[in-house]
Amino acid sequence: MRELTPQQGERLLRLARETIARRLGVGRGPDREMLDDEALQQRCGCFVTLKLAGQLRGCIGNLEPVGPLGESVMRNAESAAFHDHRFAPLTPEEFVRINLDISILTPAVRLDYRDGADLCRRLRPDIDGVILRADGAQATFLPQVWEQLPNPADFLDHLCLKAGLPKSAWRGGRLEISIYQVRSFSERQQ
Repeated sequence: MRELTPQQGERLLRLARETIARRLGVGRGPDREMLDDEALQQRCGCFVTLKLAGQLRGCIGNLEPVGPLGESVMRNAESAAFHDHRFAPLTPEEFVRINLDISILTPAVRLDYRDGADLCRRLRPDIDGVILRADGAQATFLPQVWEQLPNPADFLDHLCLKAGLPKSAWRGGRLEISIYQVRSFSERQQ
């Protein structure tokens, strides 16, 4: 993954915000020339997170590359605002108050571990995003989730629940666990 500059991060945030504004009918949409930046053509996983008053308001992304980064950010921004099943579609009134966060993912690497205790020791809070897979179920938490769940056992309990598994499924050591890191770009809190 090619490192992005703060200016390129700002460009991605602008692409995301202007994509949502166009869908809401409160803006003309993003300038497609912003996508010409070579760094925004790279292929990597990414997530777009919306927060309202510091609380999650939508989050959609892809763990694997799905087209050029700039296009993925635009698609994920629209999905996070209007298609996250946990929330009603974003309204124009909320739009002016949301803050956006874009996470660019490194490729995931499978983590070998012996048991639940070893898994907890190997995870790096605030650094690792975690993908959990078992019996056709899958869930991920971005590294930013460590802010709310700083204890590895609590983090894994909640990740299992998100995947639809029993809370303590990770303790048996039979789950496939992969980790990744992110480069995150965030708008200032409003």
